[in-house]
Amino acid sequence: MGRTAMARSEQVSDKVLTAANVVSFVRLCMIPLYLGLLLNGFDLAATLVFAVAAATDFLDGQIARRTHTVTRLGQLLDPAVDRLLMITGVLGVFLVGRLPLWVIVVVLLRDGLMLGGGAWLLSRRGIRIPVVYAGKVATTLLFVGFAGLLLNQPLVPGLGWCDIAWLPGFNDAAVSWGIWFIYGGLALALGTTVYYIAAALHALRAQPPAGEAA
Repeated sequence: MGRTAMARSEQVSDKVLTAANVVSFVRLCMIPLYLGLLLNGFDLAATLVFAVAAATDFLDGQIARRTHTVTRLGQLLDPAVDRLLMITGVLGVFLVGRLPLWVIVVVLLRDGLMLGGGAWLLSRRGIRIPVVYAGKVATTLLFVGFAGLLLNQPLVPGLGWCDIAWLPGFNDAAVSWGIWFIYGGLALALGTTVYYIAAALHALRAQPPAGEAA
């Protein structure tokens, strides 16, 4: 049995109030708190809130699987909170002038595709593509990078390979160490996106035509 088929055969309930969903809701509430702290100049507090929300990104899914309380709400809420935290983290760092626009565009387009595509597959076709380990690593690298940019210290010298302002780290300007985690996370995230698209297309092709018996 394939990984997608296994995910679809899991016992899934319609419960709302489960331990895993409570964790997801708490993480969701931390997103506007982080943004409010950052925009009001509380860099350290914003970094701590973001770090806690990011560090617990595996917790809700692990609780659901280990306690056998996987829910339909959780299947949507868990990845949605991760994507919203990523999007808000990127926007926050951009709004305080610590990240170039092109990084924002790449992250928003990628996460928009993951959110919209994943929700459509699950709600309209009953398909859930399992999260791969490389995707979690990419998310972790990006979260660490954003936390470094939020804290904005210590700064490290740029490589001086070019004079392009929108390539921090590669020019001469001092930059937060977090930018290197951003670059690594972006590269890995784009690679896993190709995998998810291929897996989704394979799952769609494997489904029997409408009206045909499975």
